[in-house]
Amino acid sequence: MPPAETPSVLVLPSPFFSDSDTIRLLEPADCDTRAVLGQVVSGAYDKPFVIDDGTTRSLHFSLSLIQSTMSLKDPFALELDYTQAMMSFLLFLPKPRHMLMLGLGGGSLAKFCYRHVGSARITVVEIDPRVIAFRDEFELPPDDARLQVREGDGADAVIESAGWDERPDVIMMDAFDRHGLSGSVSSSYFYQTVHDALAGRGLMVANLAGERADREAHLAMIAGVFDDRVLSISLADGNDIVLAIRAPGFAPRWREIGNQAKALRGRTGLDFPKFAERLERSRRLRYV
Repeated sequence: MPPAETPSVLVLPSPFFSDSDTIRLLEPADCDTRAVLGQVVSGAYDKPFVIDDGTTRSLHFSLSLIQSTMSLKDPFALELDYTQAMMSFLLFLPKPRHMLMLGLGGGSLAKFCYRHVGSARITVVEIDPRVIAFRDEFELPPDDARLQVREGDGADAVIESAGWDERPDVIMMDAFDRHGLSGSVSSSYFYQTVHDALAGRGLMVANLAGERADREAHLAMIAGVFDDRVLSISLADGNDIVLAIRAPGFAPRWREIGNQAKALRGRTGLDFPKFAERLERSRRLRYV
């Protein structure tokens, strides 16, 4: 069966800001542009789209939900706080060999890891082909020996990865659509499959967003599966970044982690000392 044709990207003047801004849509060139833009403005448009303001390029699932943002001056930088905080896993596993990412978005995390995380192989699984269709708009490198982007369900990919010759030692979960966390990743069973798929030294890092009760329910499921080997960072924008460690003997040495944080800050520019401090605080609070 031949692969599905990649949808074309239609570039139009943005209806929201200045005349120089653009909106990018997966629509044929001969579509009724007034009707399509009207759907975007009203919130009825049900496909992802990209808004470019000349400084940043952002992937939207709706006007109120920015999924990913890229700086046009530095396309490999992490612009959003939650993506920066997700990189805190490097404090505990600085040289992963294989990373499995659930959810592509604008590719910010995949690009950053491709550039900064040694020689790690990165497998990205994205359920929506329309999101993958925007990868060139966000300057994601083409697939090669280190980077592979696949269309598929993240929960299925986790089960499959348990049988790989080289299991992932990092599973990153940023699996959202316009309705929130994907249903296939919203169960204790899913988190158990993540635990079982990870390599022995592995960890999961997850972005939890949405209503507080939903985030707390996911955190409870994760803590139950990983026997409370869990650290978290709560962000002002309503995201919780959660790290869950598979190894039963997990006992972080915070002084060494502090030194590692300074080295990582020098190498990547991210505020790893702040991440380390907040993760240590979360661990102490869980003990209390």
